[in-house]
Amino acid sequence: MPPVILTDIEGTTSSISFVKDVLFPYARRELPRFVREHGQEPEVRRWLDMVALENGGLCQDAMIVETLQGWIDEDRKHTALKALQGMVWEAGYASADFTAPVYPDAAQALRRWHADGHALAVYSSGSVPAQKLLFAHTDAGDLTGLFSGWFDTAVGGKRDVASYAHIAEALGAAPADILFLSDVVAELDAAREAGLRTTLIDRTDDYPQPRTGDAANGHPRATGFDGVDAGG
Repeated sequence: MPPVILTDIEGTTSSISFVKDVLFPYARRELPRFVREHGQEPEVRRWLDMVALENGGLCQDAMIVETLQGWIDEDRKHTALKALQGMVWEAGYASADFTAPVYPDAAQALRRWHADGHALAVYSSGSVPAQKLLFAHTDAGDLTGLFSGWFDTAVGGKRDVASYAHIAEALGAAPADILFLSDVVAELDAAREAGLRTTLIDRTDDYPQPRTGDAANGHPRATGFDGVDAGG
């Protein structure tokens, strides 16, 4: 069987700047309106109440929103924030306020690998719902049907060796039969230690200074998906 291809998102399939320059500012801007319009819906209320309780019992939604906006500014990884951001982004995608950019070489390769029989999976620090939203609304169309596995930090940190062992087990694949693509060398180090194959995606748009030699720490390097040896 062809190997499984496990890919990161930011800096790998998509520009690092999309999340920082588009998604985060959109969530920050739209949160007040979203909470005013949907704050009494049970699934939204659940997360707002969690934030309130963790911060001394905030009694007004406006104060909760200010707290959440502060967390966005800090790039804080909090379950409630991720959940609420995902809801805001879902509304933004649905109203076509933006689409998710995917590098053309990534979209083409993902489709080609899928057609060639590779199983494809995603591992990103963004929540699985946010991952699915992104790939459902890319500027190359809906790509969700290409993927058979979705993983976020619920399986563990991306620099933790055990995370990749958990992913291999969940995918029903031997670690050596999984190729992990990422722009972060430390993540690739952890994956390699777990027995996965690796390739450093070193895009000039995101990393103007090429990472070669010691900077790649022995990982095969490609400047785009069209330079990846998928094997199989």
